[in-house]
Parts: sequence; C-alpha cells; structure tokens
Amino acid sequence: MIECGRDDRTCGGVLFRNDDWTLSEEGLEHRTGYFIERDALAERREENLWAWPLHMAEKRWCTPSLFREAFLVALDRFGIDRDAELAPSFAVGIGIRAGQGSVGEGFVSLAEIVRPRPVAPGRDAARAARTGRRTARVSARA
Repeated sequence: MIECGRDDRTCGGVLFRNDDWTLSEEGLEHRTGYFIERDALAERREENLWAWPLHMAEKRWCTPSLFREAFLVALDRFGIDRDAELAPSFAVGIGIRAGQGSVGEGFVSLAEIVRPRPVAPGRDAARAARTGRRTARVSARA
C-alpha cells in the first residue's frame, strides 16, 4: 500500500495505491482500467445500501479486501461520511468467507446464507423433538 499526501508531488497525483486500486483526485481506478468517478462513490441503491460494495461483489476479478481498503480510503480522502449502512453493504455484497480458501474458493455471499423465514407456531417444539433437545419450560412457581 502506498499512501501519498495531498501535496506530495512524488506520487504523480496518486493519493493512495494498493495491489489492485489507485486513488486519484478524479476517483478510484482498478489496474484493469475499471474506473469509479469520485462523485459516484457515495451512490446508494433503493434499499439505501451503498452501491459500490454491492456492485463490485458481482465482479469476479475484484479482490474484496483490496477493494474495501481502497474504497474506505477514498471515502476518508474525499470527506464522504460513513454511516450505519456501510457495513451491511459490504456484508451483503461481498459476503463472508466459508473456510480458509482464496477469494474464489469457499467465498459465499451473506445474502446466499441468510434468508429470513417465517417461524411457524410450535416449530421450536418440533425441532427439539427431532434433535432430542429439550425446549425451555416456564415454571409457574414464583
């Protein structure tokens, strides 16, 4: 990672660089040439999640940890406030690792794992019967 000050002429306009991403005053650029304009960094989707963590999760060539690092530096450098929706945006978009493999191996989007289901009445008791576990009992004694 290279981090340059705003007035550092030795970096040639580069504010930050890691193995994949370069940050300049114009925006964030991947080594493939993929470019995110500075003014677009704070874009949101309908559900108010940050657009870029979700969008970049769709790119097989994007290394999530390097994008996250560069994106967060860009927000800080350009004075874009982080909010409560930023962490969920990364979690839903980029996901979690299932195991110790590389990014392509064992990488599962959180949205693929977490799908809320309605709980049917008595479901806990039925599950306990199948698994042999006891359900909690409330004692009438005080």
